[in-house]
Amino acid sequence: MTPSRETKAVLIRVRISGSPRSFVRRLHPVRRPVPAKVIGGAGISPENFPSTRACFFLCPLPCSPHTPSQRHRHPARGVRAVSEVVRAVLDDLAEESGELDALVGELGEGGWARGTPAEGWSVAHQIAHLAWTDRVALMAVTDPEAFGAELEKALAAPETFADQGAEEGARSAPAELLAGWRAGRERLQEALRAAPEGARFPWYGPPMSVASMATGRLMETWAHGQDVADALGVLRVPTARLRHVVRIGVRARDYSFMVRGIEPPGEAFRVELRSPDGELLTYGPEDAAQRVTGDAYAFCLLVTQRAHRSDLDVRAEGPDADRWLDIAQAFAGPPGKGRAPGGAAASEEGVPSGEGQPSSEGQPSGEAAAPEGGGAA
Repeated sequence: MTPSRETKAVLIRVRISGSPRSFVRRLHPVRRPVPAKVIGGAGISPENFPSTRACFFLCPLPCSPHTPSQRHRHPARGVRAVSEVVRAVLDDLAEESGELDALVGELGEGGWARGTPAEGWSVAHQIAHLAWTDRVALMAVTDPEAFGAELEKALAAPETFADQGAEEGARSAPAELLAGWRAGRERLQEALRAAPEGARFPWYGPPMSVASMATGRLMETWAHGQDVADALGVLRVPTARLRHVVRIGVRARDYSFMVRGIEPPGEAFRVELRSPDGELLTYGPEDAAQRVTGDAYAFCLLVTQRAHRSDLDVRAEGPDADRWLDIAQAFAGPPGKGRAPGGAAASEEGVPSGEGQPSSEGQPSGEAAAPEGGGAA
């Protein structure tokens, strides 16, 4: 089972040493649980998690204290929720969805049925999963009580409920599935743009801000879009939108260790990634002893586990940084097996191993979670 397949069971069991309460507190040291009213009085907190498991669902992973990033000013009092920064994230989400739409919009039934690198999932499953997640995201934004009921369903079947949604959607006629995905993502866009300043929405992990929700949706759309592109034999051109995926991957560093029961490194890393347009995206102190450098697109493929490290232009200096590149993941869920070397996403036309970078357009930096610099999706 590939890592991209495992992420479909997005509310998952993470087995760890120690109590689930201590694990969740380490992951979310300053986050409050979802208000009890959201799920009929139970609340989502460490006390409510089933024994020896913690639940996540494609939510912003906690901010690592060792991965500082650019911060943005809080909007002035009375200013509308959709700041320029948040609007840019929503615009990027719309563009990312539109690019994937262009890949599938003219497919015949054979194209929709074609298998993707995610084991057991066709192109139709990929789009159905995105449509399903957009639907529950819209529910979280517009009807928290209804989302609470949906959350209870997830808790009852944490390892299958997301797959069930994809299976149901994939059985629809391609035209119906495509129309539903288009309408659903448009409704989510409208709801996020209309959200009040400072709004936070219940989710399967910590509450989400507008930018957190949008960025999480963008990362997932990009990653599943990569699966679709691989299935169709299409080489996608990296864009400026990769800045969001990069930031999520960097900020999820500690989670990559913790989900495997490994103590995260106690020191910050320096991360320097070259965007396709030549601009440098940087995180962490300049004088850090351990460093990760290379190509931003390659890093995105790595942290979403869409390509093998040996096929990518991403390098580490230091033992902990080297270990991180072996286990990095930007998505919530259990550790994945990763892709085999020489996978489609890392073909020589895209991101070759060793020196060099894809000849395409894009730029770095961006808003992965919230204007105030919160967690990453």
